[in-house]
Amino acid sequence: MHIQEEKLAAFGRLLTIMDELREQCPWDRKQTLQSLRNLTIEETYELADAILHNDLEEIKEEIGDLMLHMVFYARIASEQGAFDIADALHAICDKLIKRHPHIYGDLKVDNEEDVKKNWEQLKLQEGKKSVLQGVPNSLPAMIKAYRMQEKTKQVGFEWENREQVWEKVEEEIGELKEVIDLGADPDKIEEEFGDVLFSLVNYARFIGVDPETALERVNQKFKKRFEYIEAHAPRDLRDMSLAEMDALWNEAKSLKPRN
Repeated sequence: MHIQEEKLAAFGRLLTIMDELREQCPWDRKQTLQSLRNLTIEETYELADAILHNDLEEIKEEIGDLMLHMVFYARIASEQGAFDIADALHAICDKLIKRHPHIYGDLKVDNEEDVKKNWEQLKLQEGKKSVLQGVPNSLPAMIKAYRMQEKTKQVGFEWENREQVWEKVEEEIGELKEVIDLGADPDKIEEEFGDVLFSLVNYARFIGVDPETALERVNQKFKKRFEYIEAHAPRDLRDMSLAEMDALWNEAKSLKPRN
């Protein structure tokens, strides 16, 4: 591992390269905060995929890609006279020190939950009007639900135990079945289906499961097994019966995963 001076030198090297690219490369000169946005989202998901696969080499590469984007945004902002990378770094350092009074102050905490609760209280003291204000509107819906539930928990808006949460899941499933059986309008069915998903996300928290990760693992498992069906189908899938495809599906399930 590198020592602190080497890490600082590497960051300085990136800053220098960013300056050179911004001044000399036609593509880099053309970029704006807005044009980089979707590319940053894509890079973030690539990092998330690498983490899910525990691919440390890929994680290293994706961290580098995202660091480039952060430096890029700061360079553009500095050209507009708004701020530079030093301002952004000092801002996060100041925030971390202020929000960790148990490290940089006299506050005593007993556990992680105390830290989280104090973090949310400090944010409200800083002028946040709601504990939910820090949850981005553009987050994927399942992650947003999880984060909102986590945040409201810090101010005491939380079930006492997982049995209560499961009862809520069953209640919401019952309400969904009821509106379907009654032939309710699609908007009402959609609302009740959303309630089921939201309550399941809540239950996932109580049993220590990240619902986004769990669903993505199932997505990948489904993809792998269906691709097995496609690869081993004796004829066009449209000419096969469901039973024939299901037999191949079961073959795929029996295969041992590769390391």
